[in-house]
Amino acid sequence: MRSSSLATLAVTVAVAGWLGAAEARAAAGYVPLGDSYTAGPLVPYPVGPLGCFRSSHNYPHLAASRIGLPLRDASCSGAKTSQMFTPQPLGAGSPNPPQLNSLNAATRVVSLTIGGNDIGFSGIVQSCIAANPFGSPCRRRYVAGGVDAIGARIKAVAPLVAGVLRAIRARAPRARVYVVNYPAILPEDGHGCWPQMPISFIDAPYLRAKVRQLDRMLAKQAAGTGARFVDWYAASIGHDACRPASTRWVEPLIPGNWAASIHPNRRGMQGAAEALAAAASR
Repeated sequence: MRSSSLATLAVTVAVAGWLGAAEARAAAGYVPLGDSYTAGPLVPYPVGPLGCFRSSHNYPHLAASRIGLPLRDASCSGAKTSQMFTPQPLGAGSPNPPQLNSLNAATRVVSLTIGGNDIGFSGIVQSCIAANPFGSPCRRRYVAGGVDAIGARIKAVAPLVAGVLRAIRARAPRARVYVVNYPAILPEDGHGCWPQMPISFIDAPYLRAKVRQLDRMLAKQAAGTGARFVDWYAASIGHDACRPASTRWVEPLIPGNWAASIHPNRRGMQGAAEALAAAASR
């Protein structure tokens, strides 16, 4: 073989090796999965599909540098557990691909925040808005005949979350998996802050208990599938939507910071990122 051919072959092999190593580094990344509490709607600045309302300052982006792996953010506002497996329609343009498609055997870290849309959390909050602070539209709607409809929904979602976690393990068997729960929306005690958060004095403790029940369910599913649990709720106590704009991590019905209504703002995302990065460092 001529020396020029040998040189060409050597260069080709070197380039192929470099590209292969680059692809391996990219594959061995951090993949966040989840809904709007992962994606960060209206938190500056938007990235990815517009219909997903994904922010460059959501908790995955803020945590990625500390985790030390390339980021492939698959999260999308409005996602349910089913959208981990199937495309999510976005109204205009192409759908968001199944979020689990972003995983492979080389993925090293996966985080997941999911379940809120499965129980219909946005509709629940809208139903619980009260013009009268002494009423109880929330409990009247969801608790009847000794049956707690929201509690029943949370129990029904548990096996769906477990199914997602098992699918993550199957597709990314070498990954460390972190379940990040939901932050505090209302103060840890007391009767809320009507009208800033227009939930009645009677309904506020009930709604707070449902968020905590949802988070306990997520913790249980994490433990049952070998995932690690990141307690965003505990970190967010004292930073609920009733706090001043300079302190809160979750915005009230009418936001005072860049974030969607009753969603985490940039401070909240930073709080989640710190909790996740701390867990990933252990």
